[in-house]
Amino acid sequence: MFPHLSPGDATSGTLPTPAAGTRLDPWLGAYADRAHAMRASEIRALFAVANRPEVVSLAGGMPNLAGLPMDVIGEIAQRVIATQGATALQYGSGQGDETLREQILEVMRLEGIHAHPDDVVVTTGSQQALDLVTRIFVNPGDVVVAEAPSYVGALGVFRAYQADIVHVTMDADGLIPAALESTLASLASEGRRVKLLYTVPNFHNPAGVTLSAERRPQILEIARRYGVLVLEDNPYGLLGFDRDPIDAMRSLDDEGVIYLGSFSKTFAPGYRVGWAVAPHAVREKLVLASESAILCPSNASQLAISAYLSTCDWRGQIKSFREMYRERRDAMLGALAEHMPDASWTVPDGGFYTWVRLPDGLDAKDMLPRAVTARVAYVPGTAFYADGQGRDHMRLSFCYPTPERIREGVRRLAGVVAGESELVDLFGTSGGDGRDGVQTPGPDLA
Repeated sequence: MFPHLSPGDATSGTLPTPAAGTRLDPWLGAYADRAHAMRASEIRALFAVANRPEVVSLAGGMPNLAGLPMDVIGEIAQRVIATQGATALQYGSGQGDETLREQILEVMRLEGIHAHPDDVVVTTGSQQALDLVTRIFVNPGDVVVAEAPSYVGALGVFRAYQADIVHVTMDADGLIPAALESTLASLASEGRRVKLLYTVPNFHNPAGVTLSAERRPQILEIARRYGVLVLEDNPYGLLGFDRDPIDAMRSLDDEGVIYLGSFSKTFAPGYRVGWAVAPHAVREKLVLASESAILCPSNASQLAISAYLSTCDWRGQIKSFREMYRERRDAMLGALAEHMPDASWTVPDGGFYTWVRLPDGLDAKDMLPRAVTARVAYVPGTAFYADGQGRDHMRLSFCYPTPERIREGVRRLAGVVAGESELVDLFGTSGGDGRDGVQTPGPDLA
């Protein structure tokens, strides 16, 4: 949003005007229709500012890699090249390395999924899997139903394929079955084709809530009745703080669910290895789509992760991550209670995020330049909706900063919120509390 502005410039909230006679894009008229739906996410636009050392970033969802045994990982990478270099540096299978696919089955068994290696397609991160599924199912104008709020990266993919995104309400127990049923019934009565139900059921990004075990079969039954494929995106499922993983939705329905997983949160995002588990016919389409996009996922990355899973205590490493993120979660919630008692927030029991509802009248998007000036960054709630909702919310990430930096960041943020509240008291609100008749999430979620 403000990547090229200094904090002083950011206070104006305006962008520089191009020089007279400058053409911004001479190829504008040549783009395909779908390209016009592409735009930078509000998170990516923050990175240039948020990554400055003087700014406490509560914005990005970067895993904290400080606990990884870098010396061991370095030795593994060296050994892979020394012993399997001819394979690691060569083209590979479009479906992914078979040994790694077998190991992925072992990882997924922790969430109750029983599958065959042939059901797995290895991808360049789970983001590519999202793109492939959308490409093979969604025509322009098809409907994708997604939670309100929803993961910004998924919304970008759906927009790129010209889907019509329809949001469904959540509460503290995740997606509400009655709301889903009502939405699907309404869309069916209008003759609109719903292709996918996209959900992040565990430690939701951005809301931080988890779909309850009781609701999962209800959601699946509703989707079956309306002929809607469920796209279960689960990068955080093994990162619960105080309990064993809940059985995945895929474990309850292996024909109506495509499951997306990733090593980015439980190991390292730099390897860019994720996967999809799909019904047989869908899996074949995914492989063909992947081959047309990238030929094959990186052999070097796959073999390195396979060696890590074979030789290291990856379960112990996940346990270490869980403890580290729980400490950071506690620092975040404690700081919010101390410094921002007039706000409300979700209490995540895993993952990376809490979802904060601001005091009445405040607008998280309009407030962001002043927060950057105060050397703290967050993501405004509007990033997580397709329809302009969310101005009264923000996502705060606790995964990367130390507990001390988290507390300092919340202290700085609280000063910005207090200043904005004083302006609202003096002059009234300019929006952010459901203006233009857009309904914002109710108190059950926040």
